[in-house]
Amino acid sequence: MSMIPPSAGNLRGAVDLSSLVNRAQAPSAGPGAAAAPGAPAGATAGVVPSLVLEGSDATFTEFIELSNTVPVIVDLKAEWAEASKELSAVLAKVVTEYAGRIVLVGIEAEANPQLAQAFQAQSVPTVAALVGGRPVSLFQGSYPEQEVRAIVEQVLQLAAQNGVTGTVAVDGAPDAGDAEPVEEPLPPHHAEAYEAIAQGDYATAIAEYQTAIAQNPRDALAVAGLAQVKLLDRLDGKSLDEIRGTAAANPGDLDAQLLVADLDVSGGHVDDAFDRLLTLFPKQDQPGKDAIRTRLLELFEVVGPEDQRVTQARRRLAGLLY
Repeated sequence: MSMIPPSAGNLRGAVDLSSLVNRAQAPSAGPGAAAAPGAPAGATAGVVPSLVLEGSDATFTEFIELSNTVPVIVDLKAEWAEASKELSAVLAKVVTEYAGRIVLVGIEAEANPQLAQAFQAQSVPTVAALVGGRPVSLFQGSYPEQEVRAIVEQVLQLAAQNGVTGTVAVDGAPDAGDAEPVEEPLPPHHAEAYEAIAQGDYATAIAEYQTAIAQNPRDALAVAGLAQVKLLDRLDGKSLDEIRGTAAANPGDLDAQLLVADLDVSGGHVDDAFDRLLTLFPKQDQPGKDAIRTRLLELFEVVGPEDQRVTQARRRLAGLLY
C-alpha cells in the first residue's frame, strides 16, 4: 500500500467505507446527549479524551466525522502480534508529538471484521488515514520510526491541501497557564510557503522557499521544504497507475523513470527509488546524468540527509561520478 499526495479536493482512497457510513444508525442526538459508547466524546467540538483512541465497527463513524477537523491515522492491529504492538507504540509516540494536529485510532482487526474488510487488512499491522471523511491507504507491516514520521508529515500535507487544518484539545488537559511555551512562529517566507501548500498553490510555495534560500543559503528547513513541495508539484494530479504504466511502457523515457522514483519516495519505497535512478545513471548521456543527479539530491533532502539509505545512495552516486 502506498500514498500519493492527491490534488486538493480529490483524495484517492483505496478503500471503501460506504458500508459503515451508510449503516443504519440511531436518530441524531441533541446537543446535550452523550456520545456513543467508545466514541471520541466531544470530538465534534474539537475535544477528545486522548490523542490515541480505540475504535470499533460500532463507533467508527465518529472518527470519520472527526477527520473533517484533523486527519485520523487508523492502526489495524492485533495484541498477539509483537510487530503490531511495536508499531502501535511508534504511531502513538509520533502522533502525540503533534499536539492535537492529528489523532490515532487503534482497531483490533479480528474483533472488528467490517473495518478489517473495509481497509483491506490482509495482515496486521495495516495503517491507513482518514482525511475529510475519506480513506487513504498508507502501508502494511512494520516501519521504522523515521519513516513513520515522514508518512505522518505526508498525511498532514495532504490534509492541508484538502482544508483539514484544525486541532483538537484533550479533555482534562492543563489550561493555557500550565501549558508548555508556544513554539516560535515560522519565518515569513516559510509561513507563506505553508499557506500556499494548504491552498494547493505549489508554484507560490516553491517561490517562497527559493526566496528564503536566496536570503539565507544555510536555511536547511527551506532547502528541505523546497524539495518536498517540488515533489508534491510533480505528483499533483497524477495517479499511481498512470505513473507506473507510462514508465513501464517507455523504459527509455528518463522523465517517466524520474517520476516513478518520486512516486516510490512518496510511498516510503526509498530504496527502490534510489536503486532505480542509480541503475539508470551509467546508461545516460551527460544531460541525463545531470538530471538524475539533480533529482537524487532533491530526494535526499525529502528523505533526510541523516537517513542511512541516503548515506548509502550518496556513496554509490559518488562511485559512479568518480
